[in-house]
Amino acid sequence: MAGIVIIGAQWGDEGKGKITDLLAENADLVIRFQGGNNAGHTIVRDGVKWKFHLIPSGILYPGKPCAIGNGVVIDPKVLTDELDELRAKGIDLSGLKVSANAHLIMPYHMLLDHAGETKLGKLQIGTTRRGIGPAYADKAARLGIRVQDLLDEKILKKKIMAAMEPKRLSLRPYAKSPELDLQSMTEDYLTYGHRIEQYIADTARLTWKYLDAGGDVIFEGAQGTLLDIDHGTYPFVTSSNPVAASAATGTGAGPKDLDEIWGVTKAYATRVGSGPFPTELDDDLGAAMREAGGEYGTTTGRARRVGWMDLVALRYAARLNTLTHLAVTKLDVLSGLGPLRLCTRYQSPNEASFDHFPYHQSVLHRAGGEYEELPGWDEDITDCRSEEELPQSARDYLAYLSDFIGVPIALISVGPGREQVIWTDAGRRTAPFQRAAIA
Repeated sequence: MAGIVIIGAQWGDEGKGKITDLLAENADLVIRFQGGNNAGHTIVRDGVKWKFHLIPSGILYPGKPCAIGNGVVIDPKVLTDELDELRAKGIDLSGLKVSANAHLIMPYHMLLDHAGETKLGKLQIGTTRRGIGPAYADKAARLGIRVQDLLDEKILKKKIMAAMEPKRLSLRPYAKSPELDLQSMTEDYLTYGHRIEQYIADTARLTWKYLDAGGDVIFEGAQGTLLDIDHGTYPFVTSSNPVAASAATGTGAGPKDLDEIWGVTKAYATRVGSGPFPTELDDDLGAAMREAGGEYGTTTGRARRVGWMDLVALRYAARLNTLTHLAVTKLDVLSGLGPLRLCTRYQSPNEASFDHFPYHQSVLHRAGGEYEELPGWDEDITDCRSEEELPQSARDYLAYLSDFIGVPIALISVGPGREQVIWTDAGRRTAPFQRAAIA
């Protein structure tokens, strides 16, 4: 049995969907454990680009058991639209299950999210304005509406009324908005309930079933460690816990069920929205890296901020998650960039140097990077399928990264296609159900 957690080791957008898709081929279950449709996972198969926002990345395997866990917040319109799109493309959805305990994003959540960001002005956090934060806030305030409530009109209407009552003042500018009409909202959400009723299940029991039978379960995370609401660059974070520990609470699995924890990292760094970014490249080189890597958000289309690999932050993420393995993506983007830099320490404005991720936000906001420079390479590496085929400079870059973090690299991605990967010896040894697919 193997419970493998796939998490982002940076600020999100690391390529978790591709890694999940690869591991899911021989897994018994793939379950998403946190976040909402503020996430976007992109998979390229046979030249076709697939974009998922709520559906687990294993859904492209016919009949594959895939679940949306209780830790996810769900916009039912986004979910039903995603289901319709997949059906239209002939995707088998028979294996999909949605937790009855997952919380719902309501129309007022999106209005409050948009209003909140607008009010902050220059201090905006940079949310996707999809209502994720207000939905999690209602969950914590015990005013949340859950998937199971869609199946009971009386309960649904009472819960909507109770949730909206303390928001009346904040929602006053939208008082005449038709989407906030109680009857219309109730009817719309009951309709969503009818449409997804066949998928609603006790996903915790489903997870236990496969784990207890000795199966392989993939726990799929969204966003990234540095966006964690407790351990990330607060307040410029998401509203959930993208760290590995959340895989248990977000699915009903126990901590001992999490056998391996794979951190996905790009070969450089990116982040979306506001917040500190010590290695950011706000210059022509950064722009070139952005274009080469296609660094635009799957959900929003926003241009991502780009910078050198931050090993201080990555080592912090490795310890927070107790990573057992790294998956390094987009190594090909570094080809032809000349000498490559890796941040190994931070420097404060008073020239104090330190090698740890600072807990105080004011320190991090003013920190810059101190770098180790390594030779780059000019070769096209997109056709490499073994470490030996990579240029020596690329192997040296990966070795430096792995040694600094203290975590072995299991997989290297050298292009967007699912076949454009290199499995290392560490990856083959630690993913037994994957070995048959590679052989």
